[in-house]
Amino acid sequence: MHEREREVLGWVEFGEASRELAGAVLAAGFAPDVVVAIARGGLLPAGAIAYALGTKAVGTLNVEFYTGIDARRADPVVLAPLLDTSELAGLRCLVVDDVADTGETLALVQRLIAAHCTQVRTAVLYAKPHSIVDPDFVWRRTALWITFPWSAQPPVTVAGLGLGEQA
Repeated sequence: MHEREREVLGWVEFGEASRELAGAVLAAGFAPDVVVAIARGGLLPAGAIAYALGTKAVGTLNVEFYTGIDARRADPVVLAPLLDTSELAGLRCLVVDDVADTGETLALVQRLIAAHCTQVRTAVLYAKPHSIVDPDFVWRRTALWITFPWSAQPPVTVAGLGLGEQA
């Protein structure tokens, strides 16, 4: 298998991108009462954007769609633990994810949240041209596979740390 060209996001650029997205949200006149992260990829962007906006209410919705590089389920699936949507009534919500690739995950979460909030907007670091959703706020558009700083390395293992088994 040959190495494909990739979009690579570093930690410093991630911080700048998060602040730029927060600025775009405010410039559009949207002041979210709550930021909802789509876990796992949206956890860090949502936290960074919530801090930049000064929004203290942050929730998460766990959705699984990708099972590997270019491998995904037929449809995104909401996983436990579930977000208590009864607490969202009457609020303005910003839904955040790392990327709108197919857009299926973002569309699902947007529909779920819109059933409870008065206003829902979406923000992503990256949007792909084939996404079925055009997010309200996008830092960068690309057709390339994206390497994020939080997922660039394989998971940490005890064997990988050279610690051996612990009693």
